Amino acid sequence: MLRVAFAGTTEFAVPALRALAASPHALVGVLTQPDRPAGRGRELKQSPVKQIALELGLPLAQPEQLRSAQERAPLVQWASDVLIVVAYGLLLPPAALSVPRLGCLNIHASLLPRWRGAAPIQRAILAGDSQTGVTIMQLDQGLDTGPTLAQRRVMITAGMDAAQLQAQLAGQGAALLLETLDALEAGRAHAEPQAREGATYARKIDKREARIDWAQSAAAIERQVRAFNPWPVAETLWGNQRLRLWEAHVATPRTAVGAAPGDVIGGTAVGVEVLCGQGVLAVTRLQLEGRRALPAGEFIRGQSLISARFT
Repeated sequence: MLRVAFAGTTEFAVPALRALAASPHALVGVLTQPDRPAGRGRELKQSPVKQIALELGLPLAQPEQLRSAQERAPLVQWASDVLIVVAYGLLLPPAALSVPRLGCLNIHASLLPRWRGAAPIQRAILAGDSQTGVTIMQLDQGLDTGPTLAQRRVMITAGMDAAQLQAQLAGQGAALLLETLDALEAGRAHAEPQAREGATYARKIDKREARIDWAQSAAAIERQVRAFNPWPVAETLWGNQRLRLWEAHVATPRTAVGAAPGDVIGGTAVGVEVLCGQGVLAVTRLQLEGRRALPAGEFIRGQSLISARFT
């Protein structure tokens, strides 16, 4: 049995935390980021990891950073064999990395060295990757550059959005983590340096990336819609109204005399068809600003799309 500490913040970390709590290993404490203002009221909101830690009655600490001895004090007091870091949102300084006896392990949502960085799930979808996966790696001072202990591949199936892919990767990562901890305890774990070739960087998502450029191909825009569901959600302008696109697929190509990219060239219960720089996109779930998201059929019953143009 290992003494395990955990550092995580977002929903992606929750399956791993629950798996550890249910495992034979001793979960001795949880680090998560401080409560942050959220929503229109800017009220302080607990992280998903904090909510689970409180539910399970686990020792909890929320330091702003881990740079000072005072901030690292809970981690030292827990005397863990290993620290598991999952979507924590903070880079651990060398003084924190050296606290656990066996070091720090991370669940990363890609097949490293591809998609190092903050947004591997969204970047994999945007790039049109057919597969991705999870990696268990040892943390070092670099950005997702440490040696890897285990990997598991996951296919990115047609129509899969970021929320669906995240849920699948989080579950696979939790299972692979337990296997890796068992191997570590038994002395069977072996860390391999990452390949020197094939490294890519998954930079943080900027909300401005959600704005659709209809001069792109329908396939590229469809990936944009999937990658940005549930955040920040792909969007366009319809006149002076902001329109969010939650779901879409590439439609059967057809000619539209006199139409330009962004023009709505058809609308049925199957989807609102928009001409793109190459091909046609059928938008199947839409949301006008300030209203709820609607299936295409319900949307067009309440809106006239004659001569509509998205920009």
